[in-house]
Amino acid sequence: MFVADILRRKGPAVHSISPDATVLEAVQAMNEHRVGCLVVTQGGGMRGILTERDLLTRVLAVELDPRETLVRDVMTREIVVCTPDTSIDDLASAMHDKRIRHVPVKDETGTLCGLVSIGDVNALHTDELAATVESLEMYIARG
Repeated sequence: MFVADILRRKGPAVHSISPDATVLEAVQAMNEHRVGCLVVTQGGGMRGILTERDLLTRVLAVELDPRETLVRDVMTREIVVCTPDTSIDDLASAMHDKRIRHVPVKDETGTLCGLVSIGDVNALHTDELAATVESLEMYIARG
C-alpha cells in the first residue's frame, strides 16, 4: 500500500494559511475545517506547518497572545514530506521516528497534492487487518 491509496480515499484537500496570519486566525481555520494542522504557504511554496503541538508548546505553554502572535513565529519550519508512491510502512516508520503526525504529500513536480495524518495511516492499517481476518475466517470455515 502507498500514500496514493490514502489520498484516493480521503481526497487531496490541504488547508493552508499565510505565515503573516495570527495564531488566532490559524486556530479559527483549524476549527472551521476540523483539522489538526495547516500547511503554511506563501508565494505558492510551503514555508512550514502549524500543528496542534506547535500551538501547545510554542503559544499556550509560554503564554503568548494568539491575537498578536504570527504563524511565522511559531510554525515548524523543517517539513517532512513524502510522495504518492511512498509506501505506507515507510511513512509510518518515518512518522514514528520523527514523532510527527502530519506529512504533506508532493507529486513528482513538487506540487503539494495532499496531506496524510497518522490517523489516515492507522485507518488504512486497520482496514488491511480487517480484510486479512475476514479472509482467514473464510478459509477456516471452508476447511
